[in-house]
Amino acid sequence: MLLSLLRLLAYLPLSWLHAIGGVAGRIIYALPGRYRQRLQRHAAQAGYPQAGFARKAAAHTGAMIMELPKVWLRTEQCLARTQSLDDGVLRQALQEQRGILYLTPHLGTFEIAGRHCSQYGPLTVMFRPARKAWMNPAMEQSRNTAQMRAVPANMQGVREFVRALKRGEAVGMLPDQAPGKGDGVWAPFFGRPAYTMTLAGKLALQTGVAVILCAAERLPRGQGWRMHHLRLPEPLPQDPTALATLINAQMETLIRRFPEQYLWSYNRYKVPAGAPPPPDHE
Repeated sequence: MLLSLLRLLAYLPLSWLHAIGGVAGRIIYALPGRYRQRLQRHAAQAGYPQAGFARKAAAHTGAMIMELPKVWLRTEQCLARTQSLDDGVLRQALQEQRGILYLTPHLGTFEIAGRHCSQYGPLTVMFRPARKAWMNPAMEQSRNTAQMRAVPANMQGVREFVRALKRGEAVGMLPDQAPGKGDGVWAPFFGRPAYTMTLAGKLALQTGVAVILCAAERLPRGQGWRMHHLRLPEPLPQDPTALATLINAQMETLIRRFPEQYLWSYNRYKVPAGAPPPPDHE
């Protein structure tokens, strides 16, 4: 039933999906509640306190959700409508043939970003099951293709990541996902301490690969997407907190290119159970 509905939505024009999602996103934002409050608070923390910005960000969140069926089920059509910026960054890393760690924040259309990168070689991505169990079959099917393989977000998945990187392949993960107890450090993110994963830094230091932040910017009127790539400067800091701080700073730079497409409603500043309290901040 779910796959049938997704296939039906996938045949709608991208401009329609974005328009429907945009309207739905604005309606949900208009309702009082935790979602609206968190979006406003996090956007203001980053320097975007305007009500119009928040409404636009909510519309992009709706568009992101509605475009998923097309990205998942009509991937080739979507990739044909994906432009690319910063090509030199990607080409240089590929020429080095030492593996690539792609870090894709909750920015733009992160589902198309992974598929775009997989065109340049095998890509292993970390898969965390959806909160709604009924979505998992569709998500698992969409994230396992000829060039892209999903592994679970656990130690088994980490071992698969290390093996892929040592083969000179690429892996991809979300760097702004709040980690669990013991898997992160407090590092500034838009001027406020955020519990930030250390896994990305550990993988990069252990395997010596290139680290590239990437994101797919959603273009207006259903035109498609524009890829952005930003490479971390080397040598990378050896200290976990310093490296997490660098990743967050580079992520901020990428987000500020099209900030209304960041998922500001994500609970980025939560304190995981058992984690140390955040340091004081202004």
